[in-house]
Amino acid sequence: MSEIVDFFLNTYQNTPTSFIVLEAIAFVFGIASVWYAKKENILVYPTGLIATIITVYLLYKAEYFGDMMMNFYYSIMSIYGWWNWSRKKNDKVVVPISRTTFKEKIIGILLVVLTMVVTYGVYNYFGTEIKTENYIDIFTSGIFFTAMWYMANKKLENWTLWIFADLITVPLYAYRGLGMLSLQYLIFTILAIQGYIAWKKSLDKTQSTL
Repeated sequence: MSEIVDFFLNTYQNTPTSFIVLEAIAFVFGIASVWYAKKENILVYPTGLIATIITVYLLYKAEYFGDMMMNFYYSIMSIYGWWNWSRKKNDKVVVPISRTTFKEKIIGILLVVLTMVVTYGVYNYFGTEIKTENYIDIFTSGIFFTAMWYMANKKLENWTLWIFADLITVPLYAYRGLGMLSLQYLIFTILAIQGYIAWKKSLDKTQSTL
């Protein structure tokens, strides 16, 4: 047990207090955002914005540019998602939970590939040596990019992508010594599984009443 505690604490021995505080704030609001997403609550976006904006800064300072770009994208997509989820017509939500169409699946695949190419380009632009961990980062960036787009449009499959990429990110951040973020993504994974179950039940209930 003490080894686990040491893992989370030792990495912060030489970290400025301000960075630790910022990471803790991003940790709390990041988890809150996924919790609200699971509940299909519009607060997913304002809480998510706080977490992603802080994370963009922290990742930039740590020179993890792939993750930084993804969190910058999350910030932009959160604004779109906030607007999209808020839309109503005759007091009814315009964008209900649904499954992806074949066309949306193809677009999702293209977004994954395009994001990987762009993220690779970002690493090259900043002159960062691309190691094995960075290639993993590039791959998960593509998955997360598409997951966020699916979520903004309330597609059930967003949770499948979150679960898949989160499971990869947990050991990746642990390897990098980012204990708090590794724990955060572990919690994200659990919440994403719960989110999938909750959204599927809601979708099945809606379809059964049609």
